[in-house]
Amino acid sequence: MPQIPEKIHELTVGQLSARSGAAVSALHFYESKGLISSRRTSGNQRRYGRDTLRRVAFIRAAQRVGIPLATVRDALARLPEERTPTHEDWALLSAAWRTELDERIKQLGRLRDHLSDCIGCGCLSLSNCVLSNPDDVFGERLSGSRLMPERGV
Repeated sequence: MPQIPEKIHELTVGQLSARSGAAVSALHFYESKGLISSRRTSGNQRRYGRDTLRRVAFIRAAQRVGIPLATVRDALARLPEERTPTHEDWALLSAAWRTELDERIKQLGRLRDHLSDCIGCGCLSLSNCVLSNPDDVFGERLSGSRLMPERGV
């Protein structure tokens, strides 16, 4: 991993990419979503504070466990400007995500346990399918594939 001399307080996007392991395009995306920020030089080049390294590490760690970027942005917004997330910050912010992660683990376990029942069947049996309709919660309203567009709501 490339080292950045202590006397350098701002990083180019290339330096930030090399040091953090995030692609330049990912850094631009994070910035467009308000997760990180930069200042512009007179030549319109991005410069990032050194604290951005820890923010990027925080973002990538959250992504690895499946936390949506909007949730990460909301968490980072609770920190003062130019302050890097500390271990204590991570513990506090991630504790709020525990319930969401526990629910995902439960859903993934159900998927794992019943996936062989669904391979190739194409049944769309919303009264029987434990993946599409656990506990037949949709059974009272409608049946069949008409429910499928509503699932994203």
